[in-house]
Amino acid sequence: MRAVQIRRTGGPDVLELTELPVPEPRSGEVLLKVEAAGVNFADIMVVAGTYLTPTQTPLVPGLEVAGRVVALGPDVQGVAVGRRVAALVGRGGFAEFVRAPAASLVPVPEAWSAKEAAAFPVSFFTAYGALKALGRAQAGERVLVQAAGGALGTATVQLAKALGLEVIGAASSDQKLELARRLGADHTVLAERDAPFERVLAGVREATGGRGVDLICEITGGEDFERNLELLAPYGRILVIGAASGRMPTLNPLRLMYKNQAVIGVWLSELAKDAAVMGEASAFLGDLLAAGRVKPVVGRTFPLEAAADAFRWIQSRHNQGKVLLKP
Repeated sequence: MRAVQIRRTGGPDVLELTELPVPEPRSGEVLLKVEAAGVNFADIMVVAGTYLTPTQTPLVPGLEVAGRVVALGPDVQGVAVGRRVAALVGRGGFAEFVRAPAASLVPVPEAWSAKEAAAFPVSFFTAYGALKALGRAQAGERVLVQAAGGALGTATVQLAKALGLEVIGAASSDQKLELARRLGADHTVLAERDAPFERVLAGVREATGGRGVDLICEITGGEDFERNLELLAPYGRILVIGAASGRMPTLNPLRLMYKNQAVIGVWLSELAKDAAVMGEASAFLGDLLAAGRVKPVVGRTFPLEAAADAFRWIQSRHNQGKVLLKP
């Protein structure tokens, strides 16, 4: 099978198209024929060797895919060959075939394209984990969604509205802000790269009457991280989902005491180990899907051999919605 592999960590240029044997599903796994694979910022960090856990090479990256079940491993029940699914696979998704834990499979509507299905798992499960499982969001609360025009941002805006939250979307261009508004954002704030923090601060204060937001979905990191507390209402929570700026943030924890605020880390790989959380998330998201209340936003699609171009497109910050690879 064709697959994109790395033999060393680094930038997009280390991605190589190669031929590898088709994997065999192990106990509790299925084999999927990949129709589309999502490209996430986490994949870029894994390839660069800067993710939360060390990158072991050689490696076929790729956290999420959509495809059809073509074989079952030992002890797998309740899954039919030929079933169309999306799946969290952790690694191996940038290929024509991939093993997937049977427990990670998410049935998708037949009316969805493969691209829509592949754009679903990471973004929507992360959004649920951040807002509901860890953030304990309550209807009527306010949330600031950073990078609201990206894959995770567009999912978070939709899910936040489904939870009854008031949404402030921040993004780096007017086009991305327009997308956030179409998805339900109540307010938007322009947050261009390297723009003064005061612009975002003023926008949030105006939208909230000076009170601030109850939740911040923080994916930027960097030098303005601690200043997020100026945006946060009493009892507010900062949900740390990433550090797209590449700069590690700093925070004086004593500042959290004054308004009983909290900083909460969000890591989907750990949440995925909690069967109860994933079961609740699947049921909740499944109901929203069936009702047509949420839908993945698909961005540009690249052929498998152009994986490096897909990485560069995300790094350019031009993408809206999920960037995909199609074998």
